[in-house]
Amino acid sequence: MERKLICYCFGYSEEDIIRDVTENGDTSSILEKISNEKKRGSCNCKLNHPEGR
Repeated sequence: MERKLICYCFGYSEEDIIRDVTENGDTSSILEKISNEKKRGSCNCKLNHPEGR
């Protein structure tokens, strides 16, 4: 099965996020981390994401 990346900056896949939500009672620490890193300017989606987003 091919990994469907959700976050190209930090390498998180759809499967990683689903597992995280399941393990953390319907919340995602991964999505929180991504959001916080974006606020800090620590991601580079326009460069890392193949569609530039």
